[in-house]
Amino acid sequence: MDKESMLGIENLTKSYSGTIVLNRVSMEIKKGEIHALIGENGAGKSTLCKMIAGAVEPTEGTIVIRGTAYNRLTPKKAKEEGVTMVYQEFNLISEMTVYENLFVGKEIRKGIFTDKNKMMEMSRNIFREMGVDIDCTEKIKDISVAYCQLVEIAKALLEDSRLLILDEPTAPLTTKEIELLFRVLGKLKDRGISMIYISHRLEEIFQICDRITVLRDGNYIASLDTKGTTKEELIRLMIGRELSQEFPKRLLEAECDGTKTVLKVEGLTNGKLKNVSFELKQGEILGIAGLVGAGRTETARAIFGADTITEGEIYIKGKKVKVKSPLQAIRHGIGLIPEDRKRQGVMLWQSVSDNISLVVIQELAGRLLVNNKKEKALLDKEINMLNIKLQSVKQPVESLSGGNQQKVVLAKWLATKCDILIFDEPTRGIDVGAKKEIYDFLFRLKKEGKSVILISSEMSEILNLSDRILVMYEGRMTGELGYKDATQELVLRKASGM
Repeated sequence: MDKESMLGIENLTKSYSGTIVLNRVSMEIKKGEIHALIGENGAGKSTLCKMIAGAVEPTEGTIVIRGTAYNRLTPKKAKEEGVTMVYQEFNLISEMTVYENLFVGKEIRKGIFTDKNKMMEMSRNIFREMGVDIDCTEKIKDISVAYCQLVEIAKALLEDSRLLILDEPTAPLTTKEIELLFRVLGKLKDRGISMIYISHRLEEIFQICDRITVLRDGNYIASLDTKGTTKEELIRLMIGRELSQEFPKRLLEAECDGTKTVLKVEGLTNGKLKNVSFELKQGEILGIAGLVGAGRTETARAIFGADTITEGEIYIKGKKVKVKSPLQAIRHGIGLIPEDRKRQGVMLWQSVSDNISLVVIQELAGRLLVNNKKEKALLDKEINMLNIKLQSVKQPVESLSGGNQQKVVLAKWLATKCDILIFDEPTRGIDVGAKKEIYDFLFRLKKEGKSVILISSEMSEILNLSDRILVMYEGRMTGELGYKDATQELVLRKASGM
């Protein structure tokens, strides 16, 4: 390693029960660089970074930090060496406030008491530096997923980090928040802090990263200068083949019945929604755009019966219905693929089969027990249809890659044969190959006459997949656009209340 190196990885390998998940990977991170680490889900990115952070022990290989070689690191030793990892899975305590989470385990004291005022002042300063407005006295359970991610990043910034590992940091963020984050990362880079940046959003890689390392199936493929490569080359290196058109060709309008209304909401109102009204047609993909906090997820939860509405009506196929719980929504043919799949979409510790069968368990039940033949037929159908990659239906969902976890959520709702499906950030944190599969799947649902509400912070998804686009701002609808009229600028203007 030369003097410019912050981190060196030499032949790092990890295997579980004889299965190799990372195979003799070598790479280098320079001081003060932002180094992208990319690859499909299951390529070994998170495993590699967890070994650098001391959370996973290598089977063999060496980690060299500023010239000191280690066969393995503990989390404590990694911290001492200035390595901090911001995980995709939030490490926050929901019943504690934002500032308490920032300082948990390292509280500032004034005598025998904690100095709350000092901790709150430092919390406000770090958020001010990041350019975000978060009330540090709010409890974690009361803030959005996006703000939880920002709190995790703020925790890392409070550490004396020399190497910051960011695992999909922008996945839940809007364009405006991403710009703010990138300004913060630029400041850290100017201070000589090195960063490993994991993201499936390739446009971000070209915007902020200096170099890129590609992994595939646990193997090192290549390291490239960002300025000397293209998106097409990165995709080819990641998946080992050329990727055909990213978005499916838009279906002809004649293929779907665009006149029959399957869902109508009138005046939905609660603490976060203000008189929300719209219609969803049969065979339509209806996009809902807006900034974080605009009310998109809250609208989905209200329709699904997860949140109470104080005013407003819901109609299914022309009939007024009461949806006061998710169970009632399911009975009315509504399914919700939630924004946070790990906390709300699946039971990570349970098997794939249990997760998929859960919502239709009564249909699979025999006189006393689940009919194994019926369950197997259902599982085989859904797994094959969605191309879920797994070793066994009995393995826990948490052992699957992010893209395959999301497919398990989809399979669960397909099993219910719902006519109305709400997708809230369906491609968050998954790779380009899995994204393409989900895009194709959305268009397959549309062609079958299913109706889809698509909520996404990725403008390209909203513009390329939606037949109509509704825009929200501060809990209310600010516009409706047909796909032929919609542009990124127009959507953003309406999303900003203009």
